[in-house]
Amino acid sequence: MKLILLWILNAMALIAVASFVPGIHVDGFFAALVAAFLLGLVNTLIRPVLLLLTLPVTIFTLGLFIFVVNGLLFWLVGSVLRGFMVDNFWHGFLGAVLYSLFSWALTSAAAQLLRK
Repeated sequence: MKLILLWILNAMALIAVASFVPGIHVDGFFAALVAAFLLGLVNTLIRPVLLLLTLPVTIFTLGLFIFVVNGLLFWLVGSVLRGFMVDNFWHGFLGAVLYSLFSWALTSAAAQLLRK
């Protein structure tokens, strides 16, 4: 049940990002659910490998290169899915940052409400 709630909250965060960033387009809630699922899958499977491969650059930039990796993965998911579109890397970069912030805020709020 908790996993489904997190999935729905991430889809809502993705819709919020699409309303803030003009270069990100989501066709509807179902497309946001699929995109949130694929983003979670990519972040679980591909992101750790990329972070390991780019470790020297990440250390050299004091961790700032992780933002680039996140933006590239966000852009990748936007280019693969039909109902979720990211226009270019910079929109993906900004979208990844906002998606992380919105997702964190929504899951934190939900955790606080579930504790009470």
